[in-house]
Amino acid sequence: MASFNPVKIFSGSQSTYLAEKIAHYYGKDLGGYTCRRFSDGEMSPSFEESVRGCDVFLIQSTPPPADNLLELLLMVDAARRASAHYVTVVIPYFGYARQDRKDKPRVSIAAKLVANMLAASKADRLMTIDLHAGQIQGFFDFPVDHLEGTSVFVPYIRSLNLDNLVIASPDVGGANRARVFAKHFNADIVLCDKHRKRANEIASMQVIGDVEGANVVLVDDLIDTGGTMAKAAQIIMDKGAQSVRAVCTHPIMSGKAHENIANSVLEELVVADTLPLKQTNEKIRVLSVAELFAKAIGRIRDHESISSLFIKY
Repeated sequence: MASFNPVKIFSGSQSTYLAEKIAHYYGKDLGGYTCRRFSDGEMSPSFEESVRGCDVFLIQSTPPPADNLLELLLMVDAARRASAHYVTVVIPYFGYARQDRKDKPRVSIAAKLVANMLAASKADRLMTIDLHAGQIQGFFDFPVDHLEGTSVFVPYIRSLNLDNLVIASPDVGGANRARVFAKHFNADIVLCDKHRKRANEIASMQVIGDVEGANVVLVDDLIDTGGTMAKAAQIIMDKGAQSVRAVCTHPIMSGKAHENIANSVLEELVVADTLPLKQTNEKIRVLSVAELFAKAIGRIRDHESISSLFIKY
């Protein structure tokens, strides 16, 4: 049975560019919202319309994570104190997801801490896409709708009509993600095994599998500095591939990322609009996930299955 509670969609300061598109596909205007800042940077968010009894969707990607995550938490608190019926946080890019385990002594499991903070703010639900690791969903004590970028990327790859297609992962940890893509095309997968000296700095890399004469598509959940992707593409071409392109959901693109991609052997880099690009780049193609999120919001409103949005094998 459909909900009779009105739906209202709001955007934090970071994600207005995407939230406007989501609201358009959903068929509503964004709700009125302002975030005042005191001279010391302290934030004071305020909804400019009533949310009493409403199902509220708050859209905000986290980077830069300190400000935008705190703003989102304050938005949830404001909605709760204004008697919203149900509050769903929509985080297209979930920051701190790379810190999902203790990979060395005396470090934080930041993804779990962020989950705890969202729970403490009294959020009812999380909607996101392509978490760095799917098991992060288990960090939350409330429902998580984990959308899949394959819904927009697979149709695009299929439209390229690539022969001898091979799906590749730029690291061993992404093997399952590559396997999911490969199943859609009945394609083989190869892995790039990398060893890091430290974060964002690769010491060595090798390709596991055959790419001779293949059109290779590298897939990953995010691209940060672009160093791993550029190096993986070069090694794959050196191994005799016919072409190589990359698909990454979240274009963080920090540091010299644009330069690294522009100077790489990649045919193109295909990304989603979960984050705005800081500059234009001829090699980067952006596909929108706004309609996917809008459909998911509609299914939550109507208490319908989210999995119906996923592409079946």
